[in-house]
Order: sequence, then C-alpha cells, then structure tokens
Amino acid sequence: MDLNTITAVAHPQTRAQLPVWTAGDAWLAGGTWLFSEPQVHLRRLIDLADLKWPALTITDSHLSIAATCTIAELDGLACPPDWLAAPLVGQCCRAFLASFKIWKTATVGGNLCMSLPAGPMISLTSALGGVCTIWKADGGEQEIPVVDLVTGNQRNRLSPGDLIRQIDIPIAALRRRSAFRQISLAPVGRSAALLIGSLDPDGALTLTVTASTVRPIQLTFRKAPDANALRDAITRQITDDLYHTDIHGKPLWRKHMTLRLAEEIRGELAAGAPS
Repeated sequence: MDLNTITAVAHPQTRAQLPVWTAGDAWLAGGTWLFSEPQVHLRRLIDLADLKWPALTITDSHLSIAATCTIAELDGLACPPDWLAAPLVGQCCRAFLASFKIWKTATVGGNLCMSLPAGPMISLTSALGGVCTIWKADGGEQEIPVVDLVTGNQRNRLSPGDLIRQIDIPIAALRRRSAFRQISLAPVGRSAALLIGSLDPDGALTLTVTASTVRPIQLTFRKAPDANALRDAITRQITDDLYHTDIHGKPLWRKHMTLRLAEEIRGELAAGAPS
C-alpha cells in the first residue's frame, strides 16, 4: 500500500546519524505490516537497511540476532549439532501466518515490536531466554528479557523512539532438550496456542506459554513436575484474564488447549523423546 502522507525518508548509516525522533516518525525494517494498511499519522520513515547489521552472529556464549534479520535468514541458519533446541527455529518460523515472500522481508525485530500474542519470534526468543538490547531514544541503552518486553496484546515496554538493536540467546539454552506444540483453529490459521518446553541437564523444566495468552508467560520447575503439579501451576499462574480472545479462539478453548499441550510437552520431555 502506498503511504501517501510520507514526506521524508531518512537513511542513517550509524547510530550517530539516527535523526531525533519526532511525532509522525516510524522505523522501517521489513515493512510488511507498515505497508499493509494506511498509516495516516506518519510523516517520516527512518530506514534501518543502511545500518547493515549482521543478521546472525555466533559467539562462545550467545547467538545474536539482529532486529533486522529476516525470517528467511533465521530459518537458513546452519546450527551446530550440539544445539539440541535447533528444531525450534524452523518450527517457529513455520508458525507464521505468512507466505515465503513475507519470509524474505519480515524481520525478527518487527515481530517483537508488533507484540501480537501469536508472534512466533516472541515465542522462540522468550523460550530460549533471549534478551533484547534496546537503543533508547535519549542515546542510552537498555537490556530487557523478551519474556518481559511484551506486556499485552500489541503492547510492550518500548517508548517512542526506542529501537531494538538485537536479541541475544544464550548458547546454553540452545543446548537444552526441547519440545514444541502449536495449534490453530484452521489448518493454516494464526496460532491460538504455542507452547515450548525445555529441559536443563539437571532436570529443571521451563515452560513458555504464548499465543493463547496476551503476553508470554514462563513457568519454571526445579525438577520436572508430574501431571497434577503442572496443571495446578498453570491454573494458578495463568489466571483467566490472561487468556487472549479473538476470532482465532475464545479464552476457555485456549485455556483447555494450553493445559493439553503443556501435558504433551511434559510427557515428551519426561520420556526422553526426540524434540
């Protein structure tokens, strides 16, 4: 869609060249949502392409994902064999309600910024303990865990002018055994529940609930719980008001599927089945 209210496009090449944020500005990365509907309140786009951030960087301790990394780039990452959680990357990429054309343009950071309950990059990075580096509008920097970044349906902790620079995922998280479950009302519909479980070498279980809830919710257990303990923890920590509702699923059904998929994950990890 043409954005016919835009009067200027900035092309910064360094952080120092980022213009002062003003009302009517918008960051432009993939733009798949930005150009999908009228944006009559916008006057200027700040194009991030010329910053040329490396899409993916692997260090001894972290996988760093640039906010401008596309879904196609992430899906194409060749993961080391000891990254037992590597299948989650492809599983979450395929949880998008999007075509291959969108994959080549949509960005990881854009998915986080949209903060939709069904955002699969939110699911992936929060489940793997991802931490966002935020370039603050005032010139400072802040680190926020992804699980804390999103606060509700299309709500997050970013202030106007804040920019996600990257998401760092600990290598230790990528080496954990994991299990993935996702369900939609339609065969290729938006996720109504997307749960990821991961198991530490010492037996601690982390369960991350997304899509069925308005924000990511993470439950941790020092040792793998039995079925009753898991169900009780979910019921206690995810109150009914936290379940999302829209045409893709009502809260009661989403709650039911959350409990069912969580038990499937518990059973898979407890049995040592491949992730």
